Amino acid sequence: MSTTSAPVRINLLPHREQKRIARQRQFVSLAVMLSILALGVVGLVHFVLATQIEQQNSRNALLKTEIAKLDEQIKEIDKLREQIAQVLARKTVVETLQSNRNEAVHLLDQLARQLPDGIYLRSVRQSGTKVTLIGYAQSNARVSTLMRNVEASPWLAQPELVEIKLVPVPGQPGARTGQATDRINEFTLNLQVKRAAPPSEARPTGNALPNPAAAPPVKPAPAKASLAAAPAV
Repeated sequence: MSTTSAPVRINLLPHREQKRIARQRQFVSLAVMLSILALGVVGLVHFVLATQIEQQNSRNALLKTEIAKLDEQIKEIDKLREQIAQVLARKTVVETLQSNRNEAVHLLDQLARQLPDGIYLRSVRQSGTKVTLIGYAQSNARVSTLMRNVEASPWLAQPELVEIKLVPVPGQPGARTGQATDRINEFTLNLQVKRAAPPSEARPTGNALPNPAAAPPVKPAPAKASLAAAPAV
């Protein structure tokens, strides 16, 4: 029985070198693919970001335009507010003048009505609602009566006696030099005029001042004293 042995093949080629070259080629191919993929991702991200930036810039431009329009509208509103404030101020002045147009008439009328006998006024000076009376009285009791009458008046209030003193009777001999024998009380009295509130500010309250339009009519009374004349000696 004969036996045959298989031929032995010996590879004399540099297979290790071939494998190394093949691995290098695979690595280079993979690196190239990864580089291309990375460039694609970077380009895609850049495109998306550029698109978003462009959209945001468009929105910013739109917002700036709308803000500029709102600024113009705000300026117009401020002008309207100033005009409204001016109109309201004029309206208040007109209402105040309208409500107090007869104040001087009522003041003189009340002074003539509230003056008791024995009192003569030398001057009447008004500043706003404050009225200063300077006059002559035969006695201190007459001045007290005048102050009570002022408190009871529907148009006058808050009488305040500033000064009262004895002076020579005006018009008699020696009055200017202080040698006159007859003397009279000279007084200075402050009081307030009650003013009606404008219609826009009027409110029904318990302590509100009486409304001039609603005040009951007062029957004319004979004048008790002249507002400018000095007492006769």
